[in-house]
Amino acid sequence: MPDRVSLDTLLAHAGYTPDPATGAVIPPLVSSATFARGPDYRLPDEFLYARNGSPTVRLAEHVLAELDGGAGALLFGSGMAAATTVFETLGKGDRIVAPRVMYHGAQDWLHRIAERRGVVLTMFDAARDGALEEAVSPGRTSLVWIESPVNPTWDVVDIARAADVAHAAGAALAVDSTVAPPVTTRPLELGADLVFHSATKYLNGHSDLTAGVLVTREADERWAELAKLRTLAGNVIGAFEAWLLIRGLRTLALRYERASSSALHIARRFEGHPAVESVLYPGLESHPGHAVAARQMTGGFGGMLSLLIAGDAARAKAIAAGTSVFMPATSLGGIESLIEHRASVEGPHSVVPANLLRLSVGIEDPEDLIADLEAALER
Repeated sequence: MPDRVSLDTLLAHAGYTPDPATGAVIPPLVSSATFARGPDYRLPDEFLYARNGSPTVRLAEHVLAELDGGAGALLFGSGMAAATTVFETLGKGDRIVAPRVMYHGAQDWLHRIAERRGVVLTMFDAARDGALEEAVSPGRTSLVWIESPVNPTWDVVDIARAADVAHAAGAALAVDSTVAPPVTTRPLELGADLVFHSATKYLNGHSDLTAGVLVTREADERWAELAKLRTLAGNVIGAFEAWLLIRGLRTLALRYERASSSALHIARRFEGHPAVESVLYPGLESHPGHAVAARQMTGGFGGMLSLLIAGDAARAKAIAAGTSVFMPATSLGGIESLIEHRASVEGPHSVVPANLLRLSVGIEDPEDLIADLEAALER
């Protein structure tokens, strides 16, 4: 393949050229846990033991680094394993800034290290202009962690602006771009230092593995520390899961395009619906963050939206349980459409509205999804 090709072409080939020995067009799965040395007791390649990585993992990481335009990528056994490895680099007295509304698992961990390890946590309202600037302490903040769009209210954070704010304060910027994969948003090009994805979601897209990935702008000391922590904790992804991820990546562009198109169609259909207070989707021109989203999300606005139901939590949960095409399940970014009463999942400390339903739009016919929602709302 040429050195420079489009992301769609890179994905379709998964960064792989046919095996010269067999002509195989699909990358092999190397499942070995250990690697033998030669007669001179040297390793024939970089691989020693699967906890450090393997050929299949390396191929997936190479593709992911290329996708995000980074200097390197590290794969983990889950999204939480990747995120908490970043947080593990923080020590007593270090300050981190994060959104008040964000993926609840990562937020729970941030509260945990704030309570148990003396990390100073400051939360900001991503929906309010200027809130990030107020939350960052120049010379004292170590890390700014953001999502854009924010899960599950889909407020939009200006990544380039956040990078300027973080760097002016002497902090690093990490972006959770799980819902905006690199076919639409490339945070490193906007000034971020680190990108995180729950690869379980859009990157894999088939709801059959758990994985997380970190991609760095520079192979610096922080990156070396993250790689060391992954090895010490044994958080590397398995070879089979890495192979499945490579398979999923090959259709990422197609899946994301279809999900984005369908989600926008659904959002427009239910905007102003009498049974819906509000539709939260950055692709709508009425969304407060639409202009920033249009600038950052160059490949579509994604398949994630939320409905604020006219009614209370009981009504919202009844609607979620009353669909038949949308499946009431946790996760997002798969080929199947999911619906979830998010506050129930996040638990008693959730700040998500009690009448919010989060939708992950898959690749089904959007008219079938609309009919399914309308039937559930009527019931």
